[in-house]
Amino acid sequence: MEQVLWLYQQIYEPEYPVVCFDERPCFLIGDSVESISMQTGKVKKEHYAYEKNGSCALLATIEPLTGKRLVQVHSQRTKKEYTIFMIELAKNYPNAKKIRLVQDNLNTHNTSSFYENLPADEAFELAQKFEFYYTPKSASWLNMIEIEFSALSKQCLNRRIPTKELLEKEILTIVKERNDKQIKIDWQFSIQKARTKLNRHYNKVNDSN
Repeated sequence: MEQVLWLYQQIYEPEYPVVCFDERPCFLIGDSVESISMQTGKVKKEHYAYEKNGSCALLATIEPLTGKRLVQVHSQRTKKEYTIFMIELAKNYPNAKKIRLVQDNLNTHNTSSFYENLPADEAFELAQKFEFYYTPKSASWLNMIEIEFSALSKQCLNRRIPTKELLEKEILTIVKERNDKQIKIDWQFSIQKARTKLNRHYNKVNDSN
């Protein structure tokens, strides 16, 4: 935790951008009964019945200090999709010496994904572009991409979307708007605040805390 919080406190360095990454499933839900048409001054009404059209995966990053985002929608989230996404992410930072990537400990989130989907020389080259910082288990709140997912949920993902194509179109439209506005994240939780607020956990490790 402290390693991630230390990273968030660093000043902006274009050659060492701090980027937060994660994935989330999106369930494709359609109406089995057509909704009542909206009327002026009235809330849209949906029938309780719905149909499940499968699911897809939303892969996303945000660079909190610049408001730069990258989003892809895939049918699934395997090592292949992770590799495809990281190739594109590296292209977005051609002048970076290292992309400092904050992510969780999912078994696909490491360089083995690159080697299983690319020739060894390409996998090695891609791996050299990243410096991985892992959040602790059960601490997804430490990853600032969760704040972005929350914003996307309120604008788009909290309602019924029946197809992957429609979801992708709407998500990319919203993300472009947020990119154009360069909406940043002002992270306030520091190492000092963690040692105070979570002091009982520090005491379990060492009574002198």
